[in-house]
Amino acid sequence: MPHAPPLGALLRHYAAGSALACDPVDQGLLNRGYRLRTTRGRYFLKHHFDPETAAPEAIARQHRATQRLAALGVPVAPPFPAHDGRTVAVVGGHTYALHPWIEGRHRHGAQLTAEQCGRLGALLGVVHASLERVMPLQGRERGRQRGRQWVRQWTEKGAREGGGARTGESAPHTEPRTPLPARHAETAEPVSPGANPADAGADPATTFALIDDLLARVRRHRPADSFDELARHRLLERRALLEQHVGRRPPHSGPVGWVHGDFHPFNLLYRGDAPAAIVDWDRLGVKPRAEEAVRAAAIFFVRPAGTLDLPKTRAYARAYRRTAGATPSELAAAVHRVWWERLNDFWMLRWHYERGDTRADPQFPAASALVVWWTREYDAVCDAFAG
Repeated sequence: MPHAPPLGALLRHYAAGSALACDPVDQGLLNRGYRLRTTRGRYFLKHHFDPETAAPEAIARQHRATQRLAALGVPVAPPFPAHDGRTVAVVGGHTYALHPWIEGRHRHGAQLTAEQCGRLGALLGVVHASLERVMPLQGRERGRQRGRQWVRQWTEKGAREGGGARTGESAPHTEPRTPLPARHAETAEPVSPGANPADAGADPATTFALIDDLLARVRRHRPADSFDELARHRLLERRALLEQHVGRRPPHSGPVGWVHGDFHPFNLLYRGDAPAAIVDWDRLGVKPRAEEAVRAAAIFFVRPAGTLDLPKTRAYARAYRRTAGATPSELAAAVHRVWWERLNDFWMLRWHYERGDTRADPQFPAASALVVWWTREYDAVCDAFAG
């Protein structure tokens, strides 16, 4: 298999038995994953390949976060420790981690009922409130008691409905799940609120220059195809929109906190109707929390034609606000910042034309249409999140 991991060394490191099968997992744009079956059980082997997220100390921090979230009952898949107690393995200059294999499937917003959309929003709110408890920012006490309350209510509801966190089978090292000690929670991963300052919205002057560069790349591409035609149309359309709304650049964002950083359908596994595990915590960081809620909804609830399912968005947002303790004004401000972000963002086209990477191409039609619709229906979108 291409990029085959060093299974012998890794399995000895984790005392996970002998390999019986190892198959690549196709989904994922940044890192590499493998479905691994050994004489000890089934696992997910993750190769942290992306240079931006492969630092062992950052991965270890992600692992500590998921271990503490699991202790609260949040559905995650914490890694297994090796014989030396560490969860990160560096072999041949590459970084790996071993997780339980979680049986489940990904579900887009179209596959969720309104009630399940509310449960999805509540889950993200629980994640934010729980991260605030186990990885507090220095000088911040707000939300810890709220986190305890909502985690308890959410997990009790999940237990009644058959949900909750699942840890997989035949772990090489298993320990009873115990409550997180209060002292540990109070001191975990303190970070100054200024450590990750939120920037003001994208500079439209930079965006105009990028649009011109991408249009030139589209013109040079041979042979021209239907993707080029759509790209050219959307770039010209976006330039006109940006010229019209150039004065609406948002200021610096509001409250920040620890967030998952990449909450979308491919990073959430369902078993039946209930979430089984939130995976891929590579983008864990200190960022505006309400913006993650809006950004996630814009992925979960976008329709193929590039519109948002507003009734489902409303159910999701109300549950998120309730569990995270976010105010309507925080969500409205986040809607504006994410809208501006989308108006100025061309990462899919940059991957296609600058890197020759076409893996995100299938997402481009709906994503590029969404910002046009969002601009036209701006008030309705704000109302869905904040109303």
